[in-house]
Amino acid sequence: MKSTSQQRAWYWYDWANSAYVTTTATVILGPYLTSIATRAACPDLPSGQVCTTPVNLLGLSVLPGALHPLLVTISTILTLAALLIVGVLADRSARPQWWLGALAWAGAVAASAMFFLVDTNWQLGSVLMIVANLCVGASQVIYDGILVRIAEPDDRDRVSSRGWALGYLGGGLLLAINLVMMTAYEPLGLSYGLAIRLSLLSAGVWWGLFTLIPVLGLRSLPPRAMGELEAREGVHTNPVRQLANTFADLRNYPQTLLFLAAYLFYNDGIQTVIGQSSLYAQSELAMSTQNVMITFLFTQFVAFGGALLFGRLAGRLGAKRTVLIGIAIWFGVVAVAFVLPAGVFGALLALGGAIGLVMGGTQALSRSLYSQLVPKGREAEYFSFYQAMERGTSWLGTLSFALVFQLSHSYRWAIIVLVLFFLVGGLLLARVNMRKGILQAGNELPRVW
Repeated sequence: MKSTSQQRAWYWYDWANSAYVTTTATVILGPYLTSIATRAACPDLPSGQVCTTPVNLLGLSVLPGALHPLLVTISTILTLAALLIVGVLADRSARPQWWLGALAWAGAVAASAMFFLVDTNWQLGSVLMIVANLCVGASQVIYDGILVRIAEPDDRDRVSSRGWALGYLGGGLLLAINLVMMTAYEPLGLSYGLAIRLSLLSAGVWWGLFTLIPVLGLRSLPPRAMGELEAREGVHTNPVRQLANTFADLRNYPQTLLFLAAYLFYNDGIQTVIGQSSLYAQSELAMSTQNVMITFLFTQFVAFGGALLFGRLAGRLGAKRTVLIGIAIWFGVVAVAFVLPAGVFGALLALGGAIGLVMGGTQALSRSLYSQLVPKGREAEYFSFYQAMERGTSWLGTLSFALVFQLSHSYRWAIIVLVLFFLVGGLLLARVNMRKGILQAGNELPRVW
């Protein structure tokens, strides 16, 4: 029986990093960075007009409206190798919780430094966003890999779902505090811009402080299992060589590879919807920042219940069937978003509720589903592949979103292209043979798979 105290400590990293993911990456940074870039490129732009004067990003002419999704794409490409190396090194470490802490605190510093984004300084925001995204992604590799050490196969759906649920609760709580500050900024003696910057600062501080709980609570992790490759070649395998071996080794686990291909598509769809929804709501649907924050706050608390509900449903139907149900709902969400009328807050709120219902459940169960397909002793290493496609680091979806906007000047056409990601991802996931994959990885079959 794994330690429940360690499971409780592990949950808190979802609570910690969700502050950045929710307040900064999902709600505030996209529209705020877009407005700063727009101010730099089109200082006299009338309200409600699209800026068609590009800014220069690494030699590329990019419309301000496409800057944020393109930066997410670039951050993924730049951090992919780093995530894979982190996975290798964490698997070789007896204290992965310290890796978790170091990466989280570096990201928290970058997130807190977003307080200094003022005027037209979109370049600083771009650098800080890339650093923070790298750190949240790399730390999540360590965090996901620890799940295998602290939960038995039959417990992982439950433990993973509770972590996601607590994350949505924590992210929602800070978002509520920031909503109050950004709504009542005048009685608080603040300008609106300062209220936004203080919200960005609060997310970084929250991330850093609450990371102390998992780092300290996971000090006595059970030893990891030794993988077959490591047993053959010894524990002193060079990390770069081990990484190369991982790529080659994936061919021995075709079901794991098929799952990763499926996850690449449907999770990129999920992440793009989550990451660009604030930009879509404000720029395409003409919603105020306050109404967008209220919608996200509602979504967060629905997601808390949705993650727990999906965890229970997986206990009856199996995680794979439950995730497929979630993907079908995501498909419908994107289709409805395409025809959603501008300025109708009630419609946006209803769509936010539908997103919240499936958001936590599909992501939590995907994590536990994948953990069953990972070879023993190489958890963080294999989760680095998974995390490269995980929240805040998806790139195919954001690249498609940015390119379609660049060509059409319309976020509606940019959002509707995402139905392809859910369609392809769902079809690939349906082909994954979980029983065969679990046994190929040398893992114990759970009661329901």
